[in-house]
Amino acid sequence: MKVLVATEKPFATAAVEGIRKEVESAGHELALLEKYTDKAQLLDAVKDADALIIRSDKVDEEVFNAAKQLKIVVRAGAGYDNIDLAAATAHNVVAENTPGQNANAVAELVFGLLVYAVRNFYNGKSGTELKGKKLGLLAFGNVGRNVARIAKGFGMEVYAYDAYCPLQVIEAGGAQPVATQEDLFEVCDVVSLHIPATEETRQSINYALVSKMKKNGILVNTARKEVINEPELLKLMQEREDLKFVTDIMPDANADFQLLEGRYFSTPKKMGAQTAEANINAGIAAARQINAFFKDGDTKFQVNK
Repeated sequence: MKVLVATEKPFATAAVEGIRKEVESAGHELALLEKYTDKAQLLDAVKDADALIIRSDKVDEEVFNAAKQLKIVVRAGAGYDNIDLAAATAHNVVAENTPGQNANAVAELVFGLLVYAVRNFYNGKSGTELKGKKLGLLAFGNVGRNVARIAKGFGMEVYAYDAYCPLQVIEAGGAQPVATQEDLFEVCDVVSLHIPATEETRQSINYALVSKMKKNGILVNTARKEVINEPELLKLMQEREDLKFVTDIMPDANADFQLLEGRYFSTPKKMGAQTAEANINAGIAAARQINAFFKDGDTKFQVNK
């Protein structure tokens, strides 16, 4: 079988070496398409590929039409909104992600952003501490659980809301479950978002919800840009000068948010999974999942039906 790694933004060299070792040890061929600059290059490369590993690369109907032999595509990372799942299903292609491989990297970034925020972005003025503060996690998946683990080291009280996670799992992960997301915003000093971008969640972080936060509340977004209702959040922050917003996903209204001096920060690009360890872990996990699929028909991490 031919496994194609198609990455406009390449994996680290160590990750590629790990992927190659996994793929070739299973008797498959590895092909690389790195730093491509035109979609036509991707369309040509996938023509004879049986499996595809991507990062943030878009795999849509046109790609599936070109990839006549494709049986599986794996997104090396947790999010998979860059894959057209309906098109994958229509072409009988299994689409997978690699959940958990980037989780610690994202969780550590949450605290990098938080310390920066509570210390007033290191402007020399007195700030506050995280110890004793109430941290709310909106979703308690792999990232949320790692955030909870780290928060304990800071001495924070951790709360979580996740409609799809059993209460006992939240409790076992060191967090106190709350009944609704509204409760989470009302109770906590800090709310960290870990929800995917779905029909249910898009634009859900809005004026009504965030306005429930306590005085001097901090909103952290390392999830997806689409979950934020930017006009409403901006309006609220203009009205409430006590609120702060930090994110690793630059909003469309970045220039407007930047006017909120001392209360807003965004990284230049999405940074959550940008560590050497996460890069390697996700790439090798993708290769192993492809090997398991070809060997045993394993579809444990399938995200389309």
